[in-house]
Amino acid sequence: MTIEIITSEALAQLRHGFFTRKGGASTGLFASLNCGYGSTDGKETVSINRIRAADALGISPERLATVHQVHSATALAAEGPFGVQPRADAIATATPGLGLAILTADCQPVLLADTAAQVIGAAHAGWRGALDGILEAAVGAMEGLGARPADITAVIGPSISQRAYEVGPEFLERFVDDDPGNTRFFANGRDDRLQFDLVGYSLRRLRNAGIGNAQWTGHCTFSDPDRFFSYRRSQHRREPDYGRQISVIRL
Repeated sequence: MTIEIITSEALAQLRHGFFTRKGGASTGLFASLNCGYGSTDGKETVSINRIRAADALGISPERLATVHQVHSATALAAEGPFGVQPRADAIATATPGLGLAILTADCQPVLLADTAAQVIGAAHAGWRGALDGILEAAVGAMEGLGARPADITAVIGPSISQRAYEVGPEFLERFVDDDPGNTRFFANGRDDRLQFDLVGYSLRRLRNAGIGNAQWTGHCTFSDPDRFFSYRRSQHRREPDYGRQISVIRL
């Protein structure tokens, strides 16, 4: 099976890709391009998958900078791959030839670039990270390397969409406590359930941070099992584990 990569015209000047689950070596629940060491998939198989993703973007896997994602608001600058993965959820770099990689399975992979300043970034943004400010932290880390928010393009890759993201009233309260205007990102669902627009919320946060161009690829991870892993879908199906997509951008 051939590797499938989703790209954005907005980032066309840089090598990048939101990889789907296709084209890897994993089997079963993890078929087939599972890049998550945090899963119970075989480590050697995950390594093969990461090598395939890196090769597709013309870099060695040793030149991929990754972090131990913990749903935080921590963003780090990188001059090269980290020896020991730090706990963080966004990375920025101005180092040519370095790739920044993020893993997701419903949360948002966000790739960012200021091509004029030659600074890039990558962020993992679930609801908690987005609410706590991971997107703004990613922009701040890029600014520290010379980027200007108005010159940054940010693209949100395959993520869970509003129609698939059912939450309870206590979830709404968290967002309203932060900003009463956040009610705009919730629609009525069944009974007391609500549907949360994570992508719309994050696009607003990016634009409020001064980002010149912020957009979404339009792909829903939950609704397309042939192309994407999904944590929430695995829960609905009572599956014991799930794979992770990788998204990469490089200078």
